Amino acid sequence: MNEYPESFVCGSVAIIGRPNVGKSTFLNHSVGQKISITSRKPQTTRHQILGIKTLDKAQIVYVDTPGFQIKPDRALNRLMNREVMRAAFDVDLVLFMVEAGMWTEADENTLQLLKKSGTKTILLINKIDKIKDKKKLLPYIKNITDRMNFVEVIPLAALKGDNIPVVEEAITKNLPPSDPWFSADQVTDRSVRFLTAEMIREKLTRKLGEELPYRLNVTIEQFREDEKIIHIHATIWVETKGQKKIVIGHKGSVLKSIGREARHEIQKMVDRQVFLETWVKVKEKWSDNINALNQFGLNP
Repeated sequence: MNEYPESFVCGSVAIIGRPNVGKSTFLNHSVGQKISITSRKPQTTRHQILGIKTLDKAQIVYVDTPGFQIKPDRALNRLMNREVMRAAFDVDLVLFMVEAGMWTEADENTLQLLKKSGTKTILLINKIDKIKDKKKLLPYIKNITDRMNFVEVIPLAALKGDNIPVVEEAITKNLPPSDPWFSADQVTDRSVRFLTAEMIREKLTRKLGEELPYRLNVTIEQFREDEKIIHIHATIWVETKGQKKIVIGHKGSVLKSIGREARHEIQKMVDRQVFLETWVKVKEKWSDNINALNQFGLNP
């Protein structure tokens, strides 16, 4: 017997926007768990990550996408843009996220992509808490809505969780009738092993300088569960010996700090004690090498 009402809806919803606009923050708040890493640096998200939110009358299957970039200069960046374009055309609904009061070339490029896709789109105006005079938002919003038809326009502050239930209600109205695709207690399609690698990369991204995080990748070489402890061996990949020295730091200080912070967060996720070992290895120009991207699972 079907436990879901006949009016139940389910569908895929891509969160699309320029880098660093708050897409992953919104996703984490909506599903109620950290499944997509965040930082103030752009290009933090590299993968399409599914986030699953099950409500009484709907299941929303979010697709968190990398930020759409203007000039993808490396193979990694071009693959990230491809992921965004694929999502825009393949989902049931798009959430187009912009930052209140800002409009960049990357926003414009994203808008043109969405117009070509023809996919139903909700406009999300994020970070409205940073705008003191809300009257200034009206001409800003009109400028965007005059150039594309949106099914709804919703202001929000994703970092604070403000208005996220309003967004979920709007999504529900625009999804097709369907039984849920996933079990009600599932929040992502990604494995704990994948999330572990991402948490380590997040700590690296937040700790290091502006450019180096984009030359870093993390792979999990071993993930072994004993009765009381999980043993994790992780490799941090860089492109030069100089980058390796920076990641390790003086007498290993940077690597130890990153490992300690990552271990604490991983333990919260798995609710068990974790033993984490990290190594740093060099693979020259991996971010512009298709074979290396395939090896790292970055070219689906």
